[in-house]
Amino acid sequence: MKKWLLRWLYGAKIGRRVEIGWFSAVSGKHIELGDHAAIRPLTLIHVLGDVRLGPYTEVSSFSLVYGSASLRAGRGCYIGPQSLINVDEDVEIGDESALGPRSMIFTHASFFPYTEGYWVRRAGVHLGRRVWCAAGVFIHPGVEIGDHSFVNSRSVVSTSIPEGSVVEGNPARVTYPLERTLRKPTPGYVDQALRRVLSDFVEVGLHREMGLPLQAIEQGKDELRFRWRGIPYRVVLISAAGEPAPLALAEGGEKRIYLVNRPGWVPPDEGMSFDLSTMRTKYLSDRVHTALRLFMLRYYGMRFTEEE
Repeated sequence: MKKWLLRWLYGAKIGRRVEIGWFSAVSGKHIELGDHAAIRPLTLIHVLGDVRLGPYTEVSSFSLVYGSASLRAGRGCYIGPQSLINVDEDVEIGDESALGPRSMIFTHASFFPYTEGYWVRRAGVHLGRRVWCAAGVFIHPGVEIGDHSFVNSRSVVSTSIPEGSVVEGNPARVTYPLERTLRKPTPGYVDQALRRVLSDFVEVGLHREMGLPLQAIEQGKDELRFRWRGIPYRVVLISAAGEPAPLALAEGGEKRIYLVNRPGWVPPDEGMSFDLSTMRTKYLSDRVHTALRLFMLRYYGMRFTEEE
């Protein structure tokens, strides 16, 4: 109903599988919500300019975006819960960038009278591509943060940041290049990382969130077996190292989910899969597949887009 009203009232362009949560509202001069964009419950976006959210971008719950200019966020962005963004001047967020919970962006600063000599500043804010601002970051008017940068929790950013930086503090300062912290993952490293993901999925995704008893989950080196609502499931890692063991066709109604770290590997059946070489999967209604996809996104930053 909300999407229909946005199209009717604002001529909004709304992509496939867009979600607008309960008690959320969006208004703006022009509204564009890309495929799989999400505005979570109890969020208000009210601007006089444009609202443009790219595909797979999410504005989380209890967030407030307001002002007389525009908010433009690229593909795969994230705005965490209870964030506040003032857009009296334009705010632009590049592809795959994120604001952690309770972050704030302001594009103007004044309270005491300008005519009494107090300072006033009005200027937009620009976050480049793949910028991660952790929880509680405060960004002042006129700040630009370069691509591939990380801003640590509770930082107060009052001056622009060059690309490829790690910054922290109040006022925030560059501490070292981001490149220093990055690993150069080999296929074997990715295999080990995926084994850890599966192990943690057992504890967090299957046990805590879905309520499966730990003793009901059979764990092997590269696979998990369990039942969900009477249906047998098997989650299998197809590793890059060595040849995968031969897999017989699923029997007895078994559902399979493959984590594929081997480019070009094709499931031998109609099983569901996550392709690490393309970071794509089918968006399905299957509860376990969805739980694993969201778990990898929330806890490990692994964003799988939908297969065409």
